[in-house]
Amino acid sequence: MKARRNKKQVPSFRKLLKTSKVKLENKLKNKQFKQQSTLKKYRKEQRKLRQAVKDAVSKKPIPLEDPKKKRPGKRIEREEEEEEEALPLDMMDEDDLQLMKDLGQRASFLTRDLSSSEPVHARKRKHEHVIDKYEKIPRTLQTAPEKELIHLLPIKDKSGIIPQTREKPVIDNNQDEEDQEEMEPEEEIIEEPIKELTLEEHLIERKKKLQEKKMRIAALASAILSDPESNIKKLKELRSMLMEQDPDVAVTVRKLVIVSLMELFKDITPSYKIRPLTEAEKSTKIRKETQKLREFEEGLVSQYKFYLENLEQIVKDWKQRKLKKSNVVSLKAYKGLAEVAVKSLCELLVALPHFNFHNNIIVLIVPLMNDMSKLISEMCCEAVKKLFKQDKLGQASLGVIKVISGFVKGRNYEVRPEMLKTFLCLRIKEVEVKKDTEDINKQKKFMTFKEKRKTLSRMQRKWKKAEEKLERELREAEASESTEKKLKLHTETLNIVFVTYFRILKKAQRSPLLPAVLEGLAKFAHLINVEFFDDLLVVLHSLIESGDLSYQESLHCVQTAFHVLSGQGDVLNIDPMKFYTHLYKTLFKLHAGATNEGVEIVLQCLDVMLTKRRKQVSQQRALAFVKRLCTLALHVLPNSSIGILATNRTLMHTFPKTDLLFDNESQGSGVFLPELDEPEYCNAQNTALWELHALRRHYHPIVQRFAAHLIAGAPSEGSEALKPELSRRSPAELFEAYSMAAMTFNPPVESSNSKRKDKVLQGDSFLSEEISQLIKRHCSEVATQSPLDFTKYLEASVR
Repeated sequence: MKARRNKKQVPSFRKLLKTSKVKLENKLKNKQFKQQSTLKKYRKEQRKLRQAVKDAVSKKPIPLEDPKKKRPGKRIEREEEEEEEALPLDMMDEDDLQLMKDLGQRASFLTRDLSSSEPVHARKRKHEHVIDKYEKIPRTLQTAPEKELIHLLPIKDKSGIIPQTREKPVIDNNQDEEDQEEMEPEEEIIEEPIKELTLEEHLIERKKKLQEKKMRIAALASAILSDPESNIKKLKELRSMLMEQDPDVAVTVRKLVIVSLMELFKDITPSYKIRPLTEAEKSTKIRKETQKLREFEEGLVSQYKFYLENLEQIVKDWKQRKLKKSNVVSLKAYKGLAEVAVKSLCELLVALPHFNFHNNIIVLIVPLMNDMSKLISEMCCEAVKKLFKQDKLGQASLGVIKVISGFVKGRNYEVRPEMLKTFLCLRIKEVEVKKDTEDINKQKKFMTFKEKRKTLSRMQRKWKKAEEKLERELREAEASESTEKKLKLHTETLNIVFVTYFRILKKAQRSPLLPAVLEGLAKFAHLINVEFFDDLLVVLHSLIESGDLSYQESLHCVQTAFHVLSGQGDVLNIDPMKFYTHLYKTLFKLHAGATNEGVEIVLQCLDVMLTKRRKQVSQQRALAFVKRLCTLALHVLPNSSIGILATNRTLMHTFPKTDLLFDNESQGSGVFLPELDEPEYCNAQNTALWELHALRRHYHPIVQRFAAHLIAGAPSEGSEALKPELSRRSPAELFEAYSMAAMTFNPPVESSNSKRKDKVLQGDSFLSEEISQLIKRHCSEVATQSPLDFTKYLEASVR
């Protein structure tokens, strides 16, 4: 057995590596368990020590040397009962008295439970020596209250575990009582009744407070503007005023701070996006100026972020109708605060499209475009339109379009039409086409080394190399974006717009969004891919034929169809006769009153359908449209009549054969059928433009001028020619120029007051010459005074 044991070798390192993971885990668990059990034992010992100390403190006699110390009533009663029960020392036996003295000299007397009959050292534990050490320390019965100990984590040493304690500071009750006595008169002073102010005094006080706050805001803002890099920390101080707690001025101060911060950020924000520093950049040594700039940028970005979060919280609180715990701002005032916050967000959206957190602002603004409050909705829509109009590159526009498209889809197309009408302000005039991508922006090719070696000398190669290097650096430093990138962004934006439009055409044809969709398609139709043209025209025609559309929506369908055909659609062999027929039929359905918005769409449609497609339009069709437009001019408002007559003037110049309508004799067979809705077969050549003579007596001077001009055959020279301010304007421009939306006569009527007062007719001027002479003769005769005799007249009457 011994020999075998000796043969057993110590395990090598390789064998140790092969030990299973389970064994290693078990070893680790055993080790942890031992440590935990040791700690448990130590905690148990400490608990016993604390209990022993507590028992000793609770059983020690209370000293009588401190007369100031007050005792609770119950405790005093209990002590009196114990004194009554206790025997005086002179009545005790000598043996009992001696025993009490011996026990008093022993330390264990304090820690022993006197009610138990066991001897002092009856219970001995494993670690009794720890308690023995503690018991051997001499104790004195303190008159002052004993300080409470706080037990800290123990320290392990070579000798063993050393417990750590700290004395808890005890507040002196006497001093507390004195302090309370001192505070009482102060409290009495504070609790004096506050003087009630009258309304006038309250307003004066509020005005004073508000003026102080305004001065503070102005001082901080001026300091930041004067030196932003040095005073960037004052932004935090100004932003803290957003939490103004004085209920008298809280709302006004918060509004002022919101607007002030918005203007500050617009002024001090750099024209580039600030990115976070990498670890390598943080560790490198830099100059003081660079460090100062970095601190400014970090402070600016953090304060801008907190400011946007504050604005978002204000809007959320208003939307959720949620009051803060402080109740400083009422629910009614929250709406005003929210409006100021939204206005600031709109300003930052337009002013800082290049800076950090712009996408976060977009995400906040887009849902508010569909808000129930008309003011906030219009404010956000106007801001988005302004952003679209000023965005030359298209990066910011793309971000907004993505969010709007997702929002419309998420709401199942139940949004305000104004949201989609913002798409009309996009600055997209051309997009990327696959076949033309190489020709859009040709990259300049540099010569290869072989080409240089063949064609250039050594000195020329050296100069060429330096020139190419300089060109590369200039291209990298060029601030303006390339055309290729711009076209790519515009193409992506337009794709999202068309996806939104086509979804609505497919799934929500009876939605109130349809007019906005058709208007948008009419504007961007020439940029649609040719592959979709045929399907789009079929959808538009089916919408018109369904009869569910209003006349204005159907006009948008016609406009869209002809915009499609006027661009890349020229190559398609499509006959749009059905759209001509629909427009001809719709002309008499236009609103003739104040809401004559349909006339503007009609003027645009006529320009695209007749003037720009003159080669595809027959003579019969042109004559029919001219005749119907003249009839329509009799029924609409003056500005609409001017636009329609201007369109007829253009058609007369475009189609010279329309002069047939100025002749009374009929051309060919048939009679004009005004009620027929087919322009090709209504025999318009057999009628005349008698409406122009009625329009010549119109009350509006410009309508009269246009009617006389057309009756004369629309000459470009002579007495009947139009003035340049009328002839050079398009029909749509004339329609806008003479609009009566302001409810005033346009142009204004001249006053009829005569300059000379002597020209006013007197009463005599209305009489003929003979009568006036007779009156003068009778008036000039001298009257003879004779007595009046009525008898002769009576006698004459009797006879």
